[in-house]
Amino acid sequence: MRVAITGTPGTGKTTATTILEDRLDDCHEHQLDDRHEVRLEDYDVIHLNDLLEREGLYTTVDEARDSKVADLDALEARLADRDDVLIESHLAHHLPANRIAVLRCAPQTLEERLRERGERANKARENAESEALDVILSEAVDRHGLESVYEIDTTDREPEAVADELEAVVHGTRAPSAGDVDFVGYLA
Repeated sequence: MRVAITGTPGTGKTTATTILEDRLDDCHEHQLDDRHEVRLEDYDVIHLNDLLEREGLYTTVDEARDSKVADLDALEARLADRDDVLIESHLAHHLPANRIAVLRCAPQTLEERLRERGERANKARENAESEALDVILSEAVDRHGLESVYEIDTTDREPEAVADELEAVVHGTRAPSAGDVDFVGYLA
């Protein structure tokens, strides 16, 4: 089982996944009961952006956007033999996965989050517009189908609550959902 945790930069992927990763570490230490068919302790977490950086799995650097252009084929090949993983990144939905959790955030809140962490105004605005247009959600549904996508709105939620939702996706106790969140009004 592979679970991709994806979303526009600033939606809370890394924060929520890190909380889930801490729970996974606790599971390894305490071996929870087997109340779920899929157990959290069976998973490893891969922060895809760290892997991309560490192993140079990118084709070029986009100077205008101050970002690396991922080599998706190389990333897929690098992870080909990995099962039972949680893959976290705004690119995770481009890779093979059984379940795809798409974290969403109201574009204005997202833009504020990105600006607070030092993003340039134009890049923060571009990401907010992408969020309003459902870019990552649409890509995830196109590649994996509605039955594999789980949309989670993080706008006014604590990271622990988002991690709870992610854990429910991993365990299969949450129904797939896509298209429930609508931020298109941001573009008006």
